[in-house]
Amino acid sequence: MSSNNKQSALRSRRTKIVATMGPASASAEMIRSLYVAGVDVFRLNFSHGSHDDHAARVKILRGLEKEFSMPVGIIADLQGPKLRVGKFKNGSIELNPGMKIRLDLDSTEGDEARVNLPHPEIIRALDKGAVILMDDGKVRMRIAEKGKDFLLAEVISGTKISNNKGVNVPGVILPIAALTEKDRRDLTAALDMGVDWIAQSFVQRAEDVAEAKKLIAGRAALMAKIEKPSALEHFDAILDLVDGIMLARGDLGVECPPEDVPAIQKRIVRRVRHAGKPIIVATQMLESMIENPSPTRAEASDVATAVYDGTDAVMLSAETAAGKYPIEAVSIMNRICEHTELDETYRRIIESDRPNIEEDASDAITAAAHQVAHSVRAVCVVNYTTSGSTTLRMARQRPRMPIMCLTQNNNVARRLCLSYGVHAVHVTDVTNTTEAVNRAAALAQAQGIAKKGDRLVLTAGVPFGTPGSTNTLRVAWVE
Repeated sequence: MSSNNKQSALRSRRTKIVATMGPASASAEMIRSLYVAGVDVFRLNFSHGSHDDHAARVKILRGLEKEFSMPVGIIADLQGPKLRVGKFKNGSIELNPGMKIRLDLDSTEGDEARVNLPHPEIIRALDKGAVILMDDGKVRMRIAEKGKDFLLAEVISGTKISNNKGVNVPGVILPIAALTEKDRRDLTAALDMGVDWIAQSFVQRAEDVAEAKKLIAGRAALMAKIEKPSALEHFDAILDLVDGIMLARGDLGVECPPEDVPAIQKRIVRRVRHAGKPIIVATQMLESMIENPSPTRAEASDVATAVYDGTDAVMLSAETAAGKYPIEAVSIMNRICEHTELDETYRRIIESDRPNIEEDASDAITAAAHQVAHSVRAVCVVNYTTSGSTTLRMARQRPRMPIMCLTQNNNVARRLCLSYGVHAVHVTDVTNTTEAVNRAAALAQAQGIAKKGDRLVLTAGVPFGTPGSTNTLRVAWVE
């Protein structure tokens, strides 16, 4: 592998970039270009595409790992239950405020008088006066009457509704399983492909993620997508069970007032960071770049705000999956993250909110290593880790310098691609602390992180390689 490739894949920023794959990013050439442009983790959206499509992309990504000698993270995003209205005779109907439309279980095509709502659980859950939203909130209705198997809804706002538009019911926990039969099939396929993360949609409460975690059985890490107000109500219990969080602001913004979403974002990012788990801020980050080669100033500010908030990762959705300018979207997101992290205001914000040190020797050593690295101006913090827990502890400190994670577990290295500042390396030939130091110094030089005379700070455990035993801190020179 050429040194040029190494330089291309090495990031100067700490915040990670997740990109969604789709028709615009299906070829091996485009996937490679996106990786070189700055993508750290790739998302497979199981709402679209066949298992064969996704498996082909996984194969391309594993080939990239070999080419660049660096792990690449892969997220499989499950669709979850999609709540939708049925079809109309003419494909759509015009709406006017005050008009009433019956929502029922009859599967025949609808018209201005009635339409199929193929979800009896919604009809059971809503009462007179409740609000129902359609088409990402563009249509708003209030329930005027409730029958045994129908609802009569009065249009509050909206001008049109067409076939199969999505339905949201704010403020209601629906008795719907978060894992559909399709999700179960997709989950099995994704695990067989060897993905690193499973993202679970429509999470409402802790029981939803407990079921998914049981099915995954340790074969991948699990992240909950926070897109329902009910998930916010049960957030702490959900966070305790999962390995990471995706804040899906587009869906959340349909059911929550838009003015609440920025504060929710700040609160959730802080809570997840302090828990030592990775968080992705997602949805509509550079939305205009689906059609345009540059973002709006507001979108650039939105990405920067997520970085200022301290997120581990920012995500592109349709921008890279179906947009006209996928590489440009990644490139500008890369630049926004880099420039934001260089701002002294960013550093002041991050350092003003340090997580509390837990009553745990490993956490104390990690916090001390961060302080020592800062004091001696180390160019890199090195963790030798088996489970990845030490590296996650260091990532929550949000250090200025990169975190080089040496691990014998390739699955751990891939999962850590999502975490702030982590440069994960799969090693198989390190058996003691001295070897770990020497290997780290050689890798840091080879990959452009360090040069001769620079200092590294290393944490490891004795007995060496024992999970959860981080108890050693060492300062080393690059020779």
